[in-house]
Amino acid sequence: MEHLELAAQHIADGETHIHRQQVIIADLRRAGHDTTPAEAFLREMRAAQDVHVASRDRIERELRAFRNLPL
Repeated sequence: MEHLELAAQHIADGETHIHRQQVIIADLRRAGHDTTPAEAFLREMRAAQDVHVASRDRIERELRAFRNLPL
């Protein structure tokens, strides 16, 4: 359960960081700056977020399977 809680926290933190990066990109764009590096970083953040979600899903599957084992 600790691993599931940690995965959930990583997902929540990732959502916060992704939103913040989107705001930064919008601010840069409004100021007329090149957003290419910031957008590349956002893609990396989203890829990391996908890994966190996949980890959470895997942990949930494993917990369900463990709970269904006969005693």
